[in-house]
Amino acid sequence: MTASQITSTTFVAAAPAVVFAIVSDPRQHARIDGSGTVRDVVSGPDRLVLGSEFGMAMKLGRAYRITNRVVEHEPDRVIAWRHVGLHRWRYELEPVPGGTQVTETWDLSAYPGPLRAVLRALFGDRTQQAVDETLVRLRAAAEADATG
Repeated sequence: MTASQITSTTFVAAAPAVVFAIVSDPRQHARIDGSGTVRDVVSGPDRLVLGSEFGMAMKLGRAYRITNRVVEHEPDRVIAWRHVGLHRWRYELEPVPGGTQVTETWDLSAYPGPLRAVLRALFGDRTQQAVDETLVRLRAAAEADATG
């Protein structure tokens, strides 16, 4: 972890393809969201690819909608998206014996240093908790999907 990133890693007892099927399907994002802010998908494809746009219904204090765009995509390995802000949500999948090592990152590196520091101060602790909880939920979902 750097001053520009909040990250967490977990082991999932499921193949990378199973995990990727969840994170690349915006209709499943509310299923795994550990922040409590993702409500529902409002637009977008069933499967995300590089350049895909998808809209989400969110709630953080008040309800709002946000449109995201996929900025990194390597099937079964990496997916990342961002919205109007410069930060990115990124999932990296590494095949390991018995399953997948999953790393989720909230990346602020595209922001200028002072703004990066402000965002981290305002949202860092809450985001770390959300990332950690998202990985717990993703692990449970992927392991359930892998066992049918």
